[in-house]
Amino acid sequence: MIRPFSRLIALTTLLWCPIAVAQDEGAIPEGPQLPSTVWTGHLSEFDLPEYSREVESLIGQFEEALGQRLVPGEKGKVGLKIYSDSGPGLATPIPLVQAVIKALEDRGYEKENIFLVGLNTLRLRFTGFLPSLITGYSPFEGHPVFILESGEFYDPGWFYDSPLPSRFDPVFLANRGEDQTDQLESNRRSFLATPLFLEADFWINLPVYTDHPTLGVNGALVNATLWNASNTARFLQSPRNAPAAVAEMSAIPELRQTWLFTIASLQQYQFIGGPSYNSLYTVSDQEVWLSADPVALDTLMLDKINAHRQRWGFPVIDEEIRTLEFAEVLNVGSTSNLDQRVVRVDG
Repeated sequence: MIRPFSRLIALTTLLWCPIAVAQDEGAIPEGPQLPSTVWTGHLSEFDLPEYSREVESLIGQFEEALGQRLVPGEKGKVGLKIYSDSGPGLATPIPLVQAVIKALEDRGYEKENIFLVGLNTLRLRFTGFLPSLITGYSPFEGHPVFILESGEFYDPGWFYDSPLPSRFDPVFLANRGEDQTDQLESNRRSFLATPLFLEADFWINLPVYTDHPTLGVNGALVNATLWNASNTARFLQSPRNAPAAVAEMSAIPELRQTWLFTIASLQQYQFIGGPSYNSLYTVSDQEVWLSADPVALDTLMLDKINAHRQRWGFPVIDEEIRTLEFAEVLNVGSTSNLDQRVVRVDG
């Protein structure tokens, strides 16, 4: 259940909403849902020139399908949700982020109006998104970097409400006083990263793929939800609770309204033992994907992860982990007809 500004939205009413922002040249029009195509590009090298070429081509295909160029709208800002939480070796590739920034700048966005959102200061620094403490250098100088664990980028009016984990403590519930009731209420809430949907024309999701013991696939859906809010570790204790939380959070209308698409590089991804980085179980494909459908992207990666697991003699991801199924029920995306929806782009 979601309570933006105390407004209750039942689970059954959570829908995958089309982008709806100010109607000017840079705004995304209301009406039809965003394109469900998955565009894929080939990288001959994992460097900035290659990423720039492919990202420009992929975004161009998206714009053509949308029927509109992604130029600045009313707010004039764009957010990039990066992933660094597995640490060095398994973070959003810096050349990919630089290529996305270049594409946005070419469309009229100013450097200071393209901001990055990450979770943890230490991991962001170790993976190169924050300046080195030794040299002071950062490839993203001039771009704001919002660190969610600082607590500065949550708004008390915007949160995902779930009874986990407090409802499972009957002694606490039976004996709670006023202070304990306030604590219980606080424990129920996961506050959302408001800059992405309150301050930006739109935001772009830039995940890295790993497996996850309670989520199945750690990728587009999870980077946009559990790694994009506070107080979410409580969901990770159960493969029944975590998938439902991811699906419900990914269907929050306000979050969906500005989540334009996901770009995922397969430069490095991990098929077992995740989300902690283990180089023995990482593989690399020279591909980069773009889609407005995170369920489709995660489904394609689930197939890849399971193929590598079978090749190495490991069991496939448990079918009882139903993250993708739950998200599809809530119209966040679709797993159907993927063979017809994947389009190869020649950059």
